Parts: sequence; structure tokens; C-alpha cells
Amino acid sequence: MEKLINKFKGIHPGLILERELKKRRLKKGPLALSLNEYPQTLNDITKGKRGVTASLSIKLDQILGLEEGTMLILQAYYEIQKEKDKRNAADKPDLSILRKILFWDTDFDKINWKSQYKSVIQRVLERGNSDEKNELIRYYGQDLVNKVAINSIDQTNGDI
Repeated sequence: MEKLINKFKGIHPGLILERELKKRRLKKGPLALSLNEYPQTLNDITKGKRGVTASLSIKLDQILGLEEGTMLILQAYYEIQKEKDKRNAADKPDLSILRKILFWDTDFDKINWKSQYKSVIQRVLERGNSDEKNELIRYYGQDLVNKVAINSIDQTNGDI
């Protein structure tokens, strides 16, 4: 079982179930009815829209000949991966708010939002709209944005 779990760690168990059903040439509707479940429930699970419950995991494991708890463990690993992805998303600002055109001279996907904060803040303060500036404040904090802004003004005045 460990090999199976390590192979599919972080993948929604519904996708694995879909693969197994195709491999075994089982139809979702009749299988769902045989498990005393609604066909829509099984369909939502195979599309990744719904998770596997403990009750359904026991039934699926038994029908598919898997060790008890396999589908539930896969569901748990999927939930863990989702949480990790959420945390990683917090490592950068909301990119749906920032226009890529602001960084026309840079590969937008390769910006290191943590280490290049000064350049990012300066660029958005110079050319960004109010939503973009608010996103900077949300992500970096008002104090850091103010500090970079003040340093930019000081450097500009020193050039005159």
C-alpha cells in the first residue's frame, strides 16, 4: 500500500478512482448504486469536486481490493497538499491584481517577491493604480512600503 500511496500522494483520490474504474471497465452509475451511494456523488468525486469520506473509503477499498483506508489516506494527503499550496500562494502578492505590464522589462514569472521587494514597490508606486498599491500594502505592510517610498524620494533628491 505504501508504494501506491507514495505514487499518488497529493493527487485527488477521485482522479485515481476514475483511472481505476476505466482500467477495470466499471461504470460509475452502477458502481455507485451497488455502494448505496448517489451516482452524482461518485461523479463529483471522480471530477475532484468532492472528497472521499471514511464511509465511502471503506466501500471503495473493499470493491477495488485495496487495503482498508487507502482512499481515505489519499484524501488526507490531498488535503495536506492543498494546504501547502495555500501557504505557498501566501509567499507572493495576489497576482490577479498586479498588471504584468508594470514589469514589462522583467520576466514576471521569475520575480522573487521577497528579495526584490524594493524594485517591486518602487515600480508599483511609480506606475501602479490604487488597487495595485493597496495590494502592495496588504502584502508587504504599510511600514515597508513607506520606508521604500521615503528612500526613493531621498535618492531622487540626492541626484538633483
